[in-house]
Amino acid sequence: MDPIEKPTMTHPTRRTFLRGIGVTMALPWLESVPVWGAAPMVGDLPAPCPKRFAALFMGCGVNPTNWWADGSGAGMELGSCLEPLAPLKAKINVVNGLFNKHATGVGIHPGQTGNVLSGAALQKGAELKGGISVDQVLANQLGPETVQPSLVLGCEQPVTGYHETNFSMAYSSHISWQSATSPVPMEVYPSLAFDSLFDNRGARRDQSVLDRVKEDAAGLSRRVSAADRAKLDEYLASVREVEKRAAAMRATRDAADAKGKPTVGMPRPENGLPEDIREHMRLMCDIVALGFQTDKTRVATLLLCRDISGLFYPFLNVGTSHHPASHNDRSDAYERVSRYYVGQLAYLAGRLDAMPEGDGTVLDHCCLMFLSNMWSGTKHDNSRLPVILAGGLGGTLQTGRVLDYRDKGDANRKLCSLYLSLMERMGVKQSRFGDAEAPLAGL
Repeated sequence: MDPIEKPTMTHPTRRTFLRGIGVTMALPWLESVPVWGAAPMVGDLPAPCPKRFAALFMGCGVNPTNWWADGSGAGMELGSCLEPLAPLKAKINVVNGLFNKHATGVGIHPGQTGNVLSGAALQKGAELKGGISVDQVLANQLGPETVQPSLVLGCEQPVTGYHETNFSMAYSSHISWQSATSPVPMEVYPSLAFDSLFDNRGARRDQSVLDRVKEDAAGLSRRVSAADRAKLDEYLASVREVEKRAAAMRATRDAADAKGKPTVGMPRPENGLPEDIREHMRLMCDIVALGFQTDKTRVATLLLCRDISGLFYPFLNVGTSHHPASHNDRSDAYERVSRYYVGQLAYLAGRLDAMPEGDGTVLDHCCLMFLSNMWSGTKHDNSRLPVILAGGLGGTLQTGRVLDYRDKGDANRKLCSLYLSLMERMGVKQSRFGDAEAPLAGL
């Protein structure tokens, strides 16, 4: 097919979409449709599967006592905080000892958070100034290859005002920054994130997207292999499940729009967002998974909870909100909180690992990074940060390892060196990023 030829159902390409009234649905990888986007063949082989990056953030540090790993591969031993990742030992890297230089020695909380993905020095006072985050560098470079340059999602509303350190609370509320002065608007409503993913718009947006594309889906099903028909059916069933869970949240969102209130400025409505944070986080993970599976986007950030978070965890039998609980970070209660958040990474990684793609899975072509802005919430200590990577970035990132940089010296344990390494593996080479001028040795 000519690279600029418009895809048709007779000759489907990886850029085949299912279309209906007011909706467009991208397809997952299918063996009958071996071309990725408009990329040319490489010899007699299809172009390689795309690489994706996602960052999942938990504010206020982890339980340091039980955050550890030892060994390698399937024999890796995990501390209780990391136990949810046990089924994926061979596909993760636990990285110890990295730090973010410009987030140290500047005061607690906002100054430790607003540059967690940029490594930039932050400015105090009324004027925001930091740096572009790694996800947006990737989005700027890889965005033209996808419909949506990036997904920027959150499970807790941003807050305004200033911290006692005179840093803006915008730094505590956002990890994704499109420039030195502007955070990327973060979507906290699953229904809106779902609508964006499927280009769901117009008066019919409350109707099932699957019902609107069923004729196209039936036509495609007749043209692909039996194995691909099974994959297509499984994908559509997954979309239906997410759609049903997101649909119930639109009513309050629409009521807010009718009253002229900007959705982003509202406190969390009782029905507009899931009352149970567990459902909220799972929905957002599912939306990231669908975005990656369909190649709608290759870059995502998910702020599971912001710095100085006010989320509560009655289902974990934790009596205080997140931030006060972090001030007793060696407690059993905060161990349960830390393990719960690692469970969100495990859930997303598990979903992606169950999606066949090429000669592996979607997870095999991803790097999911889990991190916090500090190691200890009790001490507000960010001299080292908890970092976990999941996925092998298309074979460019060895997995199943515990990497320890604590005794390598500050020049060799920069968080931004990790970002340089990941960007280079994704085809986005930078001479420097944040405070780093070289990739991370040993990665």
